[in-house]
Amino acid sequence: MIHATTPAPIERPARAPRLSASPAFSPSCTSAARHGALAQRLAGLALALGLAACGGKDAPATEPQGPAAVGVVTLQTRAQQLDATLPGRTRAYLTAEVRPQVSGIVQQRLFTEGALVRKGQPLYQIDDRPLRATEASAEATLARAEATARTQEANARRNAELVKIDAISRQAHDESQAAAAQARADVGVARANLETARINLRYSRIEAPIAGRISLSSVTPGALVTANQANALTTIVQMDPMYVDFTQSSTELVQLKRDWEAGRYQKVDGNQMRVRIRLDDGSDYPHEGRLQFAGVIVNDTTGTVTLRAVVPNPDGVLMPGMYVQALLPTGLASDALLIPQQSVNRDLTGRASVLVVNADNVVEKRPVELARALGNRWLVDSGLQPGERLVVDGFQRIKPGNKVAPQVVDLNTKKGPAAAAPAPAASAPPAAGQSVDITARPGASR
Repeated sequence: MIHATTPAPIERPARAPRLSASPAFSPSCTSAARHGALAQRLAGLALALGLAACGGKDAPATEPQGPAAVGVVTLQTRAQQLDATLPGRTRAYLTAEVRPQVSGIVQQRLFTEGALVRKGQPLYQIDDRPLRATEASAEATLARAEATARTQEANARRNAELVKIDAISRQAHDESQAAAAQARADVGVARANLETARINLRYSRIEAPIAGRISLSSVTPGALVTANQANALTTIVQMDPMYVDFTQSSTELVQLKRDWEAGRYQKVDGNQMRVRIRLDDGSDYPHEGRLQFAGVIVNDTTGTVTLRAVVPNPDGVLMPGMYVQALLPTGLASDALLIPQQSVNRDLTGRASVLVVNADNVVEKRPVELARALGNRWLVDSGLQPGERLVVDGFQRIKPGNKVAPQVVDLNTKKGPAAAAPAPAASAPPAAGQSVDITARPGASR
């Protein structure tokens, strides 16, 4: 009989107790979640690729913009007066430094400082008592001389009769005639001394030698003044009219002569020496002057010629010593071509150029030669022709070769095409090749 022996149980290592997974965290659920997330990502990527493909192929292209609007002016020639602008200084037409002609104590000042005075108006009163005494003494001396002269003349007449009958010697007669002549001379001296005394008495009342505006007084009542002293009591300047002294380069004069000889300019009013004045603040003086003097010798140090103009100054705007600019007409250009300064561009070398619109409304770059500035315009020497259309507005939107829509600009009112750039559309679709941001923004629906 066979007995079955039960084998001893083999000991196995103990396993960690397996936690029972709930349905929410079961392996099958985790795998499903992973597959769902992957599918969502693939779907988003496919959507992005589809949008990019549609944007690059199916989206309608942006409509091209039309020709840019630019402001233009049509060039025309005209007769233009040409002026030479020269720096200068104003000078008083008349200047009088008032000094005393007699010595004495100043009793009164008879004027208001800074006021207008007329010729002969009393300015100062000097103590005249010593001068009156001198006048009285001169009158007495004259009276004595006249009395002596009468006596000597009577004696000479008697001796002239006596000498005829040999009652007196010839020598006595001659001496009496000489004494009478000397007495008459003494009368003349006495009269001259009296006239001097009277003049000095009048000088005690100092009067304005010219009409004009008077400056400050250097003395006050009570001051002692002397005849013909070095320091002036005050100064009077006549400011209507006024002088304007300025200089012109001899080089400009030579060039001007050459232009005249070449027939480029015509003299204005027969070159009647008209002068306009521009003040230091840039404003034009309303009254026109006349050139009174032009130097005939060139200064060998400065190379300039001095000129002087006389300018009316009824309102007293001009004062001596002011800096002004004299605009001297140098001629008349019968076919001047002027362009606005804003239309000129210069490169690094200083060469000037402009933009013009040709007959096909295409922009062209044109080099120009400029002669001189006339206000806010340039006088063109060469490079442009009358009738051409010059671009004066809208430079930032064009370049040479562009087709444009020219619009005439009124430079006087400064009205032209609008310079505002078009704003980008908010809902425009992305262009081909443009990156698309598909990241969800806060608040956007998923």
